[in-house]
Amino acid sequence: MKTKIQEKFKALFNEEGDLYMSSGRINLIGEHTDYNGGYVFPGAINFGIMAAIKPNGADKVKVFSLDLDEYVEFYLTEESIPEQHWARYIFGVCREIIKRGGKVEGFNAVFAGDVPLGAGLSSSAALESTFAYALNEIFNGGSIEKFELARIGQSTEHNYCGVKCGIMDQFASIFGKEGSLIRLNCKTGEYKYFPFHPKGYRLVLIDTCVKHLLADSAYNKRRESCERAAEAIRKNHPEVEFLSDAKRVWLDEVRGEITEEDFIRAEYVIGEVQRVLDVCDALERDDYETVGEMMYQTHFGLSHLYEVSCEELDFLNKLARKCEVTGSRVMGGGFGGCTINLVKEELYDNFIETAVKQFNEKFGHEPKIYNVVISDGARKL
Repeated sequence: MKTKIQEKFKALFNEEGDLYMSSGRINLIGEHTDYNGGYVFPGAINFGIMAAIKPNGADKVKVFSLDLDEYVEFYLTEESIPEQHWARYIFGVCREIIKRGGKVEGFNAVFAGDVPLGAGLSSSAALESTFAYALNEIFNGGSIEKFELARIGQSTEHNYCGVKCGIMDQFASIFGKEGSLIRLNCKTGEYKYFPFHPKGYRLVLIDTCVKHLLADSAYNKRRESCERAAEAIRKNHPEVEFLSDAKRVWLDEVRGEITEEDFIRAEYVIGEVQRVLDVCDALERDDYETVGEMMYQTHFGLSHLYEVSCEELDFLNKLARKCEVTGSRVMGGGFGGCTINLVKEELYDNFIETAVKQFNEKFGHEPKIYNVVISDGARKL
């Protein structure tokens, strides 16, 4: 990838650019907790976006996407927003830096990536983080602090790409560290690294290659359920700002005042916040069996209480149990996408072979397999 990028850069711009890279991410546990002010537990992975970048002394940005074989030019003014959706991620990062008083001038860039698209590994956050990190280094001497770089990526999604995402994806892409997962408190922004070196285990994603259309409207409905439950609890306990602040017994107190649907959605979230903390404790003891059991509990909650799983994901999760996989769950918003699986080395080959064969027999297509390793986030190469 590195050679192809530099060759194309030289062919287009007659010089070499500086290389920058950022990673996609997984989230081991802590799903649908971000907008409830709870914890998430992501890490950067060994799939990412790489870019060669060099200032061009002009007021124009010239970018080539190697994967899409597309070239785009734009000025750095608000009205110069490009038509191509992929280019808006880069344009948005430039504009968000400028809006915050940072400096961006014209530059040339060529980029490519190996983050699987549509698998929930956040290729867009990797793209934003690569350019945010690079433009901060090149034009601002690294003066913009890392959390602000993550916010720049998040604001790009909100203001230029039409996605009202949380901060987790960009945070993981910027802050990722090889061999560590990061517990992020989505309410306070506090974070802590936890070692993740599961000797004798592999972390593997199985991508169903399906995405059911319910996702967006269902996401909003679940968010509203959580807000109603938090509001009911707040009447008795004013300190509850988000649902993640509530204790399970406080939810029981208001069971008669909210719908059963709102109750089970809130029950899942309060349980999930605790599971993240339990997984962190287990990792400090190198207790991967407990980590795995918590992953299964999360899948049960997402399937039966939060109801964001689907037939394909439930099939893979049950199959993982049968194959004695240590931990397995749906990763991401749900209604399709991947399961994330913690598998003992000696069981790996049989599990993958069985999963591919039986999934294909049932659903008529093979799932995709991604072996992931926890890696560094945004950096200059």
